[in-house]
Amino acid sequence: MDTNRRVTNAELADYIDHTQLKPDCGKSAIVQLCEEAARHRFATVCINPYWVPLAAELLKGTGVGVTTVVGFPLGATTTGAKVAETEEALANGATEIDMVMNVGALKSGMYAETERDIAAVVAACAGRAAVKVILETGLLTDDEKIKACELSRSAGADFVKTSTGFGPGGATAEDIALMRRTVGERMGVKASGGVRDADACRAMIAAGATRIGTSSGVAIVSGGQGEGY
Repeated sequence: MDTNRRVTNAELADYIDHTQLKPDCGKSAIVQLCEEAARHRFATVCINPYWVPLAAELLKGTGVGVTTVVGFPLGATTTGAKVAETEEALANGATEIDMVMNVGALKSGMYAETERDIAAVVAACAGRAAVKVILETGLLTDDEKIKACELSRSAGADFVKTSTGFGPGGATAEDIALMRRTVGERMGVKASGGVRDADACRAMIAAGATRIGTSSGVAIVSGGQGEGY
């Protein structure tokens, strides 16, 4: 899609991971999320791992993918636990994995360990699912954001992503531009956290985002203002 022209609200659907990650989310909310995603043809739904089998069944044949989260929301579980989560999610029908980077390890200068953590999830997904690495940019300096992007790229991840939605801050156009400059054109960049209307989506796309994580997808494609993630 040519991002030098104004992307229409309807076209924004192609970018959106329609998101519902609240801890008190129940079955009816997941059913509604999937119905909305199929109706508007969003890229994927983004949900907690427990709901993956239901979403995979509801979205079968629609062309809408199923994204789930791993090591969420802190990133501080062991690599083995992240791999086990990933393998179960794939067996249950997930098509994309959004894993949280080990933020504490990165900030401790443990770069080899941080990269190995990412690479293990990438290896588990090989040929089966795309991997997005959540950096939690609100906790990082610009130099740490750059390093996190470099490690994600060298580990073989498909995307870097700004935020969980549960940490401090959210996506900014400045961070998206920094991430895009660092990873180059071959990786995806996902803006998530606080993107609630069409103009905000377009600003992220102009800065270099290729995916938008938001719980406001329906409002965005309808030209309204959403709430939440």
